[in-house]
Amino acid sequence: MMGKSRKSDANQSVDDNDDSVVSNSGRVKISWEDKVKYLSPIASPLASKKLTKRLYKIINKAKANNSLYKGIKEVQKRLRKGDKGIIVLAGDVSPLDIISHIPIMCEEGEIPYCYTPSKSELGESYGTKRQACIVLIKENDAYKDAFQEIKAKIAEIPTSY
Repeated sequence: MMGKSRKSDANQSVDDNDDSVVSNSGRVKISWEDKVKYLSPIASPLASKKLTKRLYKIINKAKANNSLYKGIKEVQKRLRKGDKGIIVLAGDVSPLDIISHIPIMCEEGEIPYCYTPSKSELGESYGTKRQACIVLIKENDAYKDAFQEIKAKIAEIPTSY
């Protein structure tokens, strides 16, 4: 028989010592607390667990409405052109130099931004298996209320340097 064999749900295993779960794709799902351990030192303001889930949902909606820009080059270009929206950065980016200037650009342009703990989950939120360092969510009529709500929540997050 040619082709890939499928794994069943019975192949999903849980380690007794921690909360990580191996999924069918072979990827290890790490708990929120473990993801936060691997953040870069500048990852502030960090979105809460609940806000992160809401950000991932609105990223998915923005992708469906062509209001999402992803990747360092594309987001930088949009910031230089004066586009407004919400910037979501991954907190576990390495090397740190590739995104360290983005928060300064956001503060100068008065654009709300926050960090999420995982670059792989940030990429998965808009439907790809690739990791993403940064995304720009532009406002759209399809999710205007949720956008304004998230923008207000990001403004409430305390920053610590």
